[in-house]
Amino acid sequence: MTIRSRLTFLFTGIIAALLLAFALVVYFSFSENREDEYYSSLSHTAITKANLLLNAKVQPQVLQLIYKHSPNAQFQEEVAIYDTSFHLLYHDAVEIDKVKETRHMIDEIVSKKQIRFYQGDMQVVGIFYQLNSKDYVITSAANDQNGYAKLRNLKYTLIIAFFVSIIFIYIAGHIFSSKALKPVSDMVDEVEEITATNLDLRIKEGNGKDEIAELAVTFNAMLNRLEKSFDAQKDFVSNISHELRTPLTAMLTELQVTADKERSNEFYRDAIHHAISDAQKLVRLSNSLLDLAKANYDHTEIGFKELRLDELILDARNDALHDQPGCRINIIFEKEIEDDDFISVMGNEYLLKVAFINLIENGCKFSADKEVAVAINYFKEKTILRFQDHGIGMDAEEIPHIFTAFYRGSNQQFSGGNGIGLSLTKKIIELHKGTITVSSQRNEGTTFTVELPHI
Repeated sequence: MTIRSRLTFLFTGIIAALLLAFALVVYFSFSENREDEYYSSLSHTAITKANLLLNAKVQPQVLQLIYKHSPNAQFQEEVAIYDTSFHLLYHDAVEIDKVKETRHMIDEIVSKKQIRFYQGDMQVVGIFYQLNSKDYVITSAANDQNGYAKLRNLKYTLIIAFFVSIIFIYIAGHIFSSKALKPVSDMVDEVEEITATNLDLRIKEGNGKDEIAELAVTFNAMLNRLEKSFDAQKDFVSNISHELRTPLTAMLTELQVTADKERSNEFYRDAIHHAISDAQKLVRLSNSLLDLAKANYDHTEIGFKELRLDELILDARNDALHDQPGCRINIIFEKEIEDDDFISVMGNEYLLKVAFINLIENGCKFSADKEVAVAINYFKEKTILRFQDHGIGMDAEEIPHIFTAFYRGSNQQFSGGNGIGLSLTKKIIELHKGTITVSSQRNEGTTFTVELPHI
């Protein structure tokens, strides 16, 4: 069942319940009022006849004649008058005797002064009445034909009005729900037009104030992220295809040339060395891609723990020296460490070490003297690391692009690489809620500044 249908039925059901409750209140209130009013009418008629008989001295035969010849005598009030000793003084129609009074009933009336009850469809009232210092008991009974007729008419009117109202309420509910959900329907139509080939399309955000607008804004933000992800994936596939093709093609060509005819041992050794070099490039590229994939994990999927940055820098220095033995890496503490918390962060040990190794090796590769200085400074809120070299540097127009994956600047001829290291480093630093900036001048060196918040 659609939301439109559920809203329509819910709206109709709630209003129908309220209408039903209102109709029942009206019906039972009218029924109770009819009963009270008719009891009052019976009492009034009984006292009037008693006054006519006992006070005005109207002959009983006259009162009986009036009773018998009145219109609709079958439903007229029948009055009987007794003394307290259960002696009948007057009766409108003894032969009919609707009430069938008993001595017990007379005693109850005397005791309670007035009683009311139903006898079949008739209402009966019994009254203890005093006149001229004498005590009398009066009973009056009748069927409220007109009152019941009005009650039936009210019941039928309420039933018809209820069901007619339900029909109109259902129609109104359907119109209301359709109008309320029209922005959602329009949004669905717009979303159906968005595919992988046109992720640049966006849905309308309406007035920007209600919940539908918030949903549209959220959905458009998701589309922005998806578009960026798709574009990054396209660029990644394109670049990785190019990066893999070059060493594989070189390796294949070298092996094909070597296998084409008999060669000298020296030629075979050179070919093997070239193949090993290309294979090493593929290994480095594969490792970089794996590290890049890890850095793109959801934050909740990566394990974090308390780490000392000085210890991580020392480990990164040892690993970098193992890969590049000729490099000189100087670690400088700009001020004494007073508290371990000032040099500690919550982070992933492996990823942070990869980022620091990349920055150290980057300085070694692009420095003629193969020397890098790592300065450690700290403040109350964050630790600052500076990776500085005096190498070939970069031009100002290249700096905005160096953190883009697979980007290779004009210095690529100075040292090999695949353009992943700095992009990977930036992702790792951002994953740890830090920042990385760079300053560089051609032929004067480069400084990368990393700021990481404390625990």
